[in-house]
Amino acid sequence: MLMPNTDRLARLHYMANGFRVLTPGDHVVCAASGAQIALEDLRYWSVARQEAYATAILATESLKA
Repeated sequence: MLMPNTDRLARLHYMANGFRVLTPGDHVVCAASGAQIALEDLRYWSVARQEAYATAILATESLKA
């Protein structure tokens, strides 16, 4: 995972097959670890919780809780 070049937090609306940018930025924050995730590296999120996750393992663990 690459760290973003700038420090602009994006606000996204997560959908089943993608996401919509509500506030432009270059990264989001992982709900489980707090790590920054560059938008181009974002692969895992919860539509129901509207949260992003840095890895599949973190997503799976978070969704089990």
